[in-house]
Amino acid sequence: MKTVQAMKRGYFITFEGPEGAGKSSQIRMLGEALRNAGREVVITREPGGTPLAEAIRDVVKGHNTGEIVYPVTELLLIEAARSQHVREVIKPSLLAGKVVLCDRFYDSSTAYQGGGRGLNIETISMLNSFAADGVVPDLTILLDLPPERGFERTETRAETQGEFDRFEEEKLDFHRRVRSEFLALAEREPRRVKVVLADREKTEIGRDVLRLVDELIR
Repeated sequence: MKTVQAMKRGYFITFEGPEGAGKSSQIRMLGEALRNAGREVVITREPGGTPLAEAIRDVVKGHNTGEIVYPVTELLLIEAARSQHVREVIKPSLLAGKVVLCDRFYDSSTAYQGGGRGLNIETISMLNSFAADGVVPDLTILLDLPPERGFERTETRAETQGEFDRFEEEKLDFHRRVRSEFLALAEREPRRVKVVLADREKTEIGRDVLRLVDELIR
């Protein structure tokens, strides 16, 4: 990577993938590597990243009153959280020259609410652009994993403890559609979206991730 003096601009790197793909672990590892290289790093997530957006996250992922959450309602809530997140966290951090690592961004809306829920992709794209206010990831790392393997991981990870959010509780067919849409995204935008096979050891995946980021920041 370049020297600290040579690295002035901020970079926006997003991580996408199905449930259990290991995004959080890879973000932590990359964040540590970038800080060791002299970069200021902001680690955040969607939905979430601000107090208001985190409150919306709780509704979107944990709503359990028995009232139906319609796909359109779900999408609009996520876009509202994104609008707040972009303006409060992402844009200011990029303007300050920091590297922003985000666990999910608008590609997840395309995959989950488009591929998974069946909402119109063009409508989602319009709402994504409106909420993102001109922010586009410099690099999106898609950690690809068969949903069956992802289920195995989510069932055993410590933070789950036998409780699953609304998306994790969806049937296998839903998650297959999500994965297909993610892969279709990578085909449509190969320069931005890079597929990394996630059914491997963390350190091996991490080397591939770091190589992609080094190519961006060098």
